[in-house]
Amino acid sequence: MKPQPRVLVIRGGAIGDFILTLPAIRLLRETIAGCHLEVIGYPSIAELARTAGLADSVRSLEHRTMAPLFAKTAPIDEVLAEHVSSFNLVVSFLYDPDGLFRASMERVGVKTLIECSPLVQNDGLHASKQLAKGLEKLAMFLEDDLLQKPLFPASAERSPKIIIHPGSGSEKKNWPLEHWLRLADELIGHEFIFITGEAEEARGVKIPKHTHWHSLPLSELASRLTTCSAFLGHDSGISHLAAACGVPSLLLFGPTDPAIWAPPQPWVQILREESHDLSALSYERVKLAVTQVVSKS
Repeated sequence: MKPQPRVLVIRGGAIGDFILTLPAIRLLRETIAGCHLEVIGYPSIAELARTAGLADSVRSLEHRTMAPLFAKTAPIDEVLAEHVSSFNLVVSFLYDPDGLFRASMERVGVKTLIECSPLVQNDGLHASKQLAKGLEKLAMFLEDDLLQKPLFPASAERSPKIIIHPGSGSEKKNWPLEHWLRLADELIGHEFIFITGEAEEARGVKIPKHTHWHSLPLSELASRLTTCSAFLGHDSGISHLAAACGVPSLLLFGPTDPAIWAPPQPWVQILREESHDLSALSYERVKLAVTQVVSKS
């Protein structure tokens, strides 16, 4: 009996970076039939690959045994070395300018290492296609039909909940919070739920009257998002998660280029402020766009 192919993917990065890499992981999963696929990353984020059915197991990039893989002569844990060398293919999305990780893979006996650059250029292809570029060495090409599919299993039923994520990784990418709160107050007949996390907590964001989900585990948040009818947000990892869950979305973009950084799914609508300053985006313009998205959901 032919042994099961084993594929290891190593990917750090924030939520959005990881989700933008999921199409490449799906490409590996679907091209290498019947493979066992493991992801090494930040556990709370990497677990999304297992939630999406794209990974069979997850390990922590932050585990103490991982550090020697990024040093020249440090002894590598024998158990880890044996585990890593058991994979037929290792795909790394790590930044390794000095080749230290590559050298460690050679030291533990990895036969096939494919390095995919984690650096996305702000011109040219969509970020997911740039991240998948390294897989072309294996004659694997990320086509639009695969890129634009939902990544998480859809819920059988959707509820009339409209989700608002008022934050992102940068204040420059955010529309003023008071506008989001006003929208939720004025659009009568809809249930609005706000998503908040550590970034919003650090900025002192308060949601006085509306339900909000705070710092949910990402896998649980993905499960809840698949049941919602619409999502409103910015250029953020949570927006990528909502789009990957198949939720009709309206996303406000300012300084970043949506052609590269926006979720690629066809149910995502982008509203961009021409001056790239989201504080200049008028309330009425957004309200009209939100009304149109909500009426279709």
